[in-house]
Amino acid sequence: MILASFLGFMLLFVLIGGLSYLQSKKTAEDYLVANRSMAPWLVGLSAVATNNSGYMFTGMIGFTYSTGLSSIWLMIGWIVGDLAASLSIMKRLRQVAEQRDLHSFGGLLADWHGQGFNKLRRMSGLLIVIFLGAYAAAQFNAGSKALHVLFDWDLQTGAILGAVMVLFYSFMGGIRASIWTDVAQSFVMLLSMCIMMAIGISHVGGADLALSQLNSVNDTYMNWFPDQDWTGILLFILGWVFAGFGVAGQPHIVVRYIALDNVNHIGRFRLWYYSWFVAFYSATVVVGLLARLLLPDVNGFDAELALPSLALQILPDALVGLMLAGLFSATMSTADSLVLSCTASVSRDLFPHHKAEYWQTKMITVIVVISALCIALWGYSSVFQLVLIAWGLLAAAFAPLLLVYALGKKPGEIQAITMMLAGIATLLAWRWLGLSEAVYEILPAMLAGLLTFMAFQLTSTLQRSDHS
Repeated sequence: MILASFLGFMLLFVLIGGLSYLQSKKTAEDYLVANRSMAPWLVGLSAVATNNSGYMFTGMIGFTYSTGLSSIWLMIGWIVGDLAASLSIMKRLRQVAEQRDLHSFGGLLADWHGQGFNKLRRMSGLLIVIFLGAYAAAQFNAGSKALHVLFDWDLQTGAILGAVMVLFYSFMGGIRASIWTDVAQSFVMLLSMCIMMAIGISHVGGADLALSQLNSVNDTYMNWFPDQDWTGILLFILGWVFAGFGVAGQPHIVVRYIALDNVNHIGRFRLWYYSWFVAFYSATVVVGLLARLLLPDVNGFDAELALPSLALQILPDALVGLMLAGLFSATMSTADSLVLSCTASVSRDLFPHHKAEYWQTKMITVIVVISALCIALWGYSSVFQLVLIAWGLLAAAFAPLLLVYALGKKPGEIQAITMMLAGIATLLAWRWLGLSEAVYEILPAMLAGLLTFMAFQLTSTLQRSDHS
């Protein structure tokens, strides 16, 4: 019954993705940005599903299971930072993409002011392919972990299944297929999480009893803030605010803004996006806390398996299939977007003087999926850490530059490339030095990019003063 329920939902998603082919215009532009024709509610819910990846179902629930209520600051900081990026950058970004007929993230960076920075475009395209390829692999790993727990399948099986499904509907309809399936997946994700939350509370004996038991886990488990001094708490929260702001550097989410039908509809997009985001993230935190009560043996337990393990324990078979479909939906809704963003980078940015045609673009998608699957099968195993690293690298490289652009500044190509490299180098050095416990490395990395720009500006000002 579990398998039948799960496969039924998977078949539904494949069918929806396949139907998008009927709306396809058979052009590379339509394949990559859906001719900028998508309604606000569609791209809003799609962005939620894409942002709330397998990281939520595995990494975030596992993190809450391990650390307690203070994990809520990841949600608060992330959403505050995300909103700040949307308000400061995204409307202008959507305008620029339409005005200059840009279909890729690298194109935005290289041609925001009409500069045609081809070195910057190639470098950003290469970074996107590398970072998003690893990110996509993390999504395939997240799905495989759940299938391993529920069906005792080999860990490689789930990754292969996810990759085949993503390849099918991405190949059929491009970004339109991704958005359509994301919307269906977002409903399944939220429904499955809410059902898990309701049944979990019932199994514990009600909300009051659950709260009492959570307070008894240990002395700090239900503290609102991490067990640090106030400086550490502030840095912890700020780190996640910067992480949320890093959404501006995520090509797979930015493309949703580009695909929006009208720049004046961005307010409606935000309404759908943030209301759904808050509801889903909140339910995720609650489920993580309930898992600690219903799966109390933490010794030797992989916290990233808390959700599927809990589902097996408390849900009837049909609902276990729904929950698994929700988890798998989260991984696929992000993986397909990552794959298509990589496709855009390869077809538009790595070789800017040769724009790939429609069928060439689709074949690039095939190559990208196979590459990401290979990483998933033989690569890094922690979904939580791999997603944070990939998200951080993308944010550090691109978000500071986009903010500078949105503020009307015009850095030269060397300045822009140096900003990107400074952010990446700072993030990697921060992790290598073991400073991530103090603050999420995305904060110093993004500041490094901005400070690099300020240093260039100051040097230029001083040089003009000397000449005068």
